[in-house]
Amino acid sequence: MQQLVQQAIDRLVDSGEELGIQVAVYRHGEKVVDAVAGVADPVTGRPVAPDTPFFSASTGKGVTATVVHVLAERGDLDYDAPIVELWPEFGAHGKGKATLRHALTHSIGVPAVPARLTAPDLADWDGMCALIADSEPWWEPGTRTGYHAVTWGYVLGEVVRRATGRPISQVLREEVAAPLGIADELYFGVPASALDRLARLEDAPGSAEMMAAMPDLPLFRATPPALTPSAAYGNDPVVLTADIPSGGTMSARAVARMYAALLTEVDGVRLLPDERLREITALATAETDQMVGFPTPRALGYNLGRPGTDPHRTPTVFGMPGMGGSAAYADPTTGLSFALTRNRFSLGPATAVDRIGALVAEAETD
Repeated sequence: MQQLVQQAIDRLVDSGEELGIQVAVYRHGEKVVDAVAGVADPVTGRPVAPDTPFFSASTGKGVTATVVHVLAERGDLDYDAPIVELWPEFGAHGKGKATLRHALTHSIGVPAVPARLTAPDLADWDGMCALIADSEPWWEPGTRTGYHAVTWGYVLGEVVRRATGRPISQVLREEVAAPLGIADELYFGVPASALDRLARLEDAPGSAEMMAAMPDLPLFRATPPALTPSAAYGNDPVVLTADIPSGGTMSARAVARMYAALLTEVDGVRLLPDERLREITALATAETDQMVGFPTPRALGYNLGRPGTDPHRTPTVFGMPGMGGSAAYADPTTGLSFALTRNRFSLGPATAVDRIGALVAEAETD
């Protein structure tokens, strides 16, 4: 499978469709693919290495969910406890019955932030949490679902901080990344000393025109223009070094290893037992998403279905894609975990994820 994937991504780079790309696959806890191609920095020509972290937008949401579940397994968090038990201020404007489960399933009703916000605002953790806590819900928590593009990570991250006394980036490092040996490849806030190791993003040709042609969805009205993911956003040191756990920066092999450790033991480390894994990957909601206008099957913090497929045909696959074309996911039925990162930032369909993911799935069944 390594050779098959390597040849495929080499062709994508040689054709000019991709700039730099990483693909990693684990099978039953063993790494079977760790393939890279192209350049990490189009200016200097620095090549992609297996340990090069890429800003991967909402693919980081799956990492945030994993941190929450590790803490829940330890008894530090309860999915059905009201958030106000840890964060009293969050109860303003009728949100007092909102639970962690509502937050994980994008059902909490606070999907928007003011249009005036910019990247430095996102770096102000206390300010963002105060703003979200004082926001009026668009719907009664738990009654609808709608993608919380920006606010999701702050709500969960503040619950984690209040429960543990540590910022979520520290919890990620100490409880998930370090035990798996990936602490220098899986981040929320990236240490300033590591910035020169990151891939540099470049907008795909036609991105501005594609953005202008996007339908007028509530999702875009709820996300300030300055915070819409793009190459400039994903290259901004303010964004990269801040804790913004609605997104993340990672190598493909690191996040694939994290998902593998959810499924089974990886070099002696298992993040969750089978019973917890079944609970968090079961269908939680498949209602029409109020922000994008179509049904989105979700588990607790993860989307369901392999990207590029009808989710009803791949219902056991759980994970998260990211705007720009990254994705990471796992499938308990096959024992596979998969991740793809890339630095040619595109707003359209994640064709590399779909094609390489299908290639891996077909190779596994042959």
